[in-house]
Amino acid sequence: MSGTVYDLREVRRARYAVGAVFAVHGAVTGSFATRVPWIQDHAGVSAGQLGLALAFPALGASLAMPLAGRISHRFGARNALRGLITLWTLSLILPSLAPNLATLCLALFTYGATAGMSDVAMNALGVEVEARLDRSIMSGLHGMWSVGALIGSAAGTVAAQLGSDARLHHALAAAVLTLLGLAACRWVLDLQPAEDEEPPPRFALPPKSALLIGAVGFFAVFAEGASLDWSAVYLRDRLGASPGLAAACTTAFTLTMALARLAGDRVIDRYGAVRTVRFGGVLATAGGLTVVLADRPVLTMTGFALMGLGIAVVVPLCFAAAGHSGPNPSLAIAGVATITYTSGLVAPGAIGGIAQATSLTVSFALVTLLSAGLVVFARVLRAGDRERPKVSLPGAAVPGPRP
Repeated sequence: MSGTVYDLREVRRARYAVGAVFAVHGAVTGSFATRVPWIQDHAGVSAGQLGLALAFPALGASLAMPLAGRISHRFGARNALRGLITLWTLSLILPSLAPNLATLCLALFTYGATAGMSDVAMNALGVEVEARLDRSIMSGLHGMWSVGALIGSAAGTVAAQLGSDARLHHALAAAVLTLLGLAACRWVLDLQPAEDEEPPPRFALPPKSALLIGAVGFFAVFAEGASLDWSAVYLRDRLGASPGLAAACTTAFTLTMALARLAGDRVIDRYGAVRTVRFGGVLATAGGLTVVLADRPVLTMTGFALMGLGIAVVVPLCFAAAGHSGPNPSLAIAGVATITYTSGLVAPGAIGGIAQATSLTVSFALVTLLSAGLVVFARVLRAGDRERPKVSLPGAAVPGPRP
């Protein structure tokens, strides 16, 4: 992107604007996740069929994500984000309209494609703001995503408890979130490609140095995706919880994720990446065991909350470690992002397939096992404990004294 010069006030304002976009993105996810049981009943699909349908966002995202860079190159970062976040918020309407398995799969394919492209665009702008501020903000941005998911899931909990039609709920949510997303995009950095800048490649294999780091991210995001899309179904089908209480479980999970991410930078600075992830893995494993063994909804909700607390900061730390893992940090980060994002989209489908063959209890036993992998493999994030290099980009603002 071109070396546009922004003063410190503009960069700080852009930070808050990108944070608001992260929150809008998360609110769409939270709004969808709490109404999955309604969508399942409306489409008349079994657990196995729902798992198949929930694999389609992964397919849509994997095919569409490479287009995000080219769209930003063609239209500029601000216009690209404005268009992509609008497509994402409006895609929330589609799944609740699906009357059968085929249309649900098509709706979720579109949902995943718009999710992936908008996610890439907003993270790229977040990284650019972080470089210009010369201090870490990505954990806070991901925390804002969790805050948005919390708000969306809280609204979904109320809607589910009232027995409202998800079609009306999602139409209203999409309208509000579209307006908020467009308003926030007004203040993000308006980066344009340099005249001689080549379009980004459509596809690039991640370097070997990123694979183990990506595996750690895979464990965490698999647990996150499984919990977001299946926690409500788990409480309803296994423990007979009411729709409102089942939806509240998703809210508890997103709440702990949000709190941990917002406080994550201070914890990481004090204890380091490896110790933070190792302890988080212990919490997530304990939470998974509670989910599998508990026979009461409140205990199960506590288990999901512990899982959210344990896995919250893993992905930002994976990105940091990837940046120090080899001679090409950008390629390593892109590889880790692809692995972790695909994990989150594949997880719901995998959980459904296992549940169809065995039970949801067995599905979350697998999630627990993967959470334990965070304890075992946390050491591969040791590179994230090193001092971060100073990033100098063309047009970067020079930070002045903080007020």
